[in-house]
Amino acid sequence: MGGLLRSAFSVNVPPNFPTFEAREDGEWYEEPVSYDTDVQYDDFTIEEDATYKKLLQASEEKLYEGCINFSKLSFLLHLFHLKCMHHWSIESFNMLLKLILDAFPQILDFPSSYYYSKKMIKDLGLGYEKIDACPNDCMLYWGEFLEKDKCHVCGKSRWKTTKGKKSDDVSDQGTNTCKKGVPAKVMRYFPLIPRLKRIYMSSETAENMRWHDTERLGEDDKKILRHPSDAIAWKAFDERYTDFALDPRSVRLGLASDGFNPYRLMNTTYSTWPVVLIPYNLPPWLCMKPSSFILSTLIPGKASPGNDIGVYLQPLVHELKLLWGGVEAFDAFDGVKFNLRAALLWTINDFPSYAMLSGLSTKGYNACPICMDSTPSDRFGNKICYCSYRKWLPADHPYRRQGVKFCEKFGTNELGEAPSRPSGTDILRQQEKVEYVYGKSKAPPKKRQRGHTDNNDVQDEIVFGT
Repeated sequence: MGGLLRSAFSVNVPPNFPTFEAREDGEWYEEPVSYDTDVQYDDFTIEEDATYKKLLQASEEKLYEGCINFSKLSFLLHLFHLKCMHHWSIESFNMLLKLILDAFPQILDFPSSYYYSKKMIKDLGLGYEKIDACPNDCMLYWGEFLEKDKCHVCGKSRWKTTKGKKSDDVSDQGTNTCKKGVPAKVMRYFPLIPRLKRIYMSSETAENMRWHDTERLGEDDKKILRHPSDAIAWKAFDERYTDFALDPRSVRLGLASDGFNPYRLMNTTYSTWPVVLIPYNLPPWLCMKPSSFILSTLIPGKASPGNDIGVYLQPLVHELKLLWGGVEAFDAFDGVKFNLRAALLWTINDFPSYAMLSGLSTKGYNACPICMDSTPSDRFGNKICYCSYRKWLPADHPYRRQGVKFCEKFGTNELGEAPSRPSGTDILRQQEKVEYVYGKSKAPPKKRQRGHTDNNDVQDEIVFGT
């Protein structure tokens, strides 16, 4: 517990400093952990100092007289670990606490419910922020809009609307009123910077975070892709930003996102979108373990955010910009402070999610994100097909001259060249002309009445031959 508290609060303690842990003979140390002149505290505030003292006292207090295996804090942490691993409900956790207190009355001053248990250990964990959002996904009440009560795009209230109570005046019956203090939509954001700092507060994980630089194989073996650091994108990034690559502790991140229904009911339409970050500095057997994933954002439903997902990524983008310049952190492995930097290299998603995260349409005639305007596409009936894909093969590949065996128009041979990949400058130049207003408050297109056609419909029917 002493090591856990020192890691959580970034306390640098000499190796021989006594801690409240059991010896091999099962006896506790006589002198518990206390404040001393040899202990170095890194930029402690008054609040952090009081919190550290409170948790330290709980870690020193035995669960009951004569207990040698648990302190009050360590036992509570074990219970929470079991709750998370086996998906206990809050009600079952409360019943277990009541049973423990009834069976062991010698356990004094122990939390009697989940609520009080959470209050006791909340300072050990990394919290999250609740950020109110417009119900139409137009904006976040964050930053300069923190104190606003109404969306500046669609004008919808920030608060939930409730039906008014019946009054003597008939005209007031059934009216909707805003209940201030109850937000209509809330996003959960888990700050990235404290989580990256926490990784380096443990000497073991801090050492693993530089594995890609210190534990790599020989030059011949580096030609084989065994880790993202062997990829061309990683190497090209290091060559372009040499100051970033000089420190192996600089974090390379991947971002993954997709929607799911948390209620496990097929007849319920609901789409919650988590945004997860993966630190690729870790060795391959660690970086893809669920315990290494960093939950960044939890976007609520009921519907998918669509292209408006950019609204919810604003806090993450803000922190990534700060991390590109660097923030001060403590490396427990070397025992020194350093400038922690991070960069987002990849996104992991399916094709529809790719369209949402990038803002690029992946439907229609120009669906390919590489070819863009040069996408080879044809319409067959009511479907758009992408057929001329053999042009990416080598020029002497036999498939190029076997057009009859492929679903190509007229079974022709493919002699064309693949289009060049657009550069980042080209994409930025195209984005400068885009003016997009976030939100779902736009008026939906009018539905065409059955049996009614106008000139535009007739022209479309002529073009597509229907």
